[in-house]
Amino acid sequence: MSGSLNGKIAIVTGATRGIGLGIARGLGEAGATVVVTGRSNLRKRSRERLPGTVETAAKAVDDAGGIGRWFVCDHVSDAEVEALVERVREEFGRLDILVNSAWGGYEDYDPYGFETQFWQLDQDFWERMIERGLRMTWRTSRIATPLMIASGGGLIVNVSAGDRGLYLGNLLYDVAKYSVDRMTFGMAAELLDHKISVVSLYPGFTRTERVMSVYSGPLEITESPLYSGRAVVALASDPKVMRRSGKSFKTGELAREYKFVDEDGRQPAPFRVDSPEAEFTRPPEKQ
Repeated sequence: MSGSLNGKIAIVTGATRGIGLGIARGLGEAGATVVVTGRSNLRKRSRERLPGTVETAAKAVDDAGGIGRWFVCDHVSDAEVEALVERVREEFGRLDILVNSAWGGYEDYDPYGFETQFWQLDQDFWERMIERGLRMTWRTSRIATPLMIASGGGLIVNVSAGDRGLYLGNLLYDVAKYSVDRMTFGMAAELLDHKISVVSLYPGFTRTERVMSVYSGPLEITESPLYSGRAVVALASDPKVMRRSGKSFKTGELAREYKFVDEDGRQPAPFRVDSPEAEFTRPPEKQ
């Protein structure tokens, strides 16, 4: 799909690392101009000391064949998101693709506490999953959508997680992620006449920096962040993508339909929450 998105303008939120970075790289492979956002930059690094900055993400887009731009943005702030969209409006005059990948729910995340029962969770967990997680998708979409409408249409991808209603193992994570899907459904209904398709994307078991910091199992059951990027490219390149609006798709499902592969040439199957492989997503026993 090299060059299939030449001239298209995209914003990918939370793109300094992980799935967001993979999506930005994928869009770069297709020739898009990609504005990557995040809080980590060369002057201020991640609170959790994870690798990646907006500058290195923009360079990764360039190296992939696209045009990379970066913007430091905390997506919990209306003012910062408004400044981001205004910068895109001023520099490019349009917005064709918005990928909501930023997710504050994992900040200060303790993987060993993920299966804590809901009555034992503290209020801060709600703040992370709902206020710093779900609201980022709402806030950025609300502010960016008018520019997409003025551009004549486009694609919004909300990065989510789930498996056709199967429980995700933690009440607030489950509520937040399936709420993203319901938000996708409602946004799609309201944007139908504006020719903007809105979909949820379910990455599989992905080798992000955070995952690999606690995972030591077999790599053949995992996928790279670029796999999600190629899924977004397939959707954005599809002239009939409006027929998908309001729905949720796994990366592996889209790979089979659009016939793309991961960066290692494999085509990882659609991930299932209740599969034996899902057990590997659980953190090891705490020592």
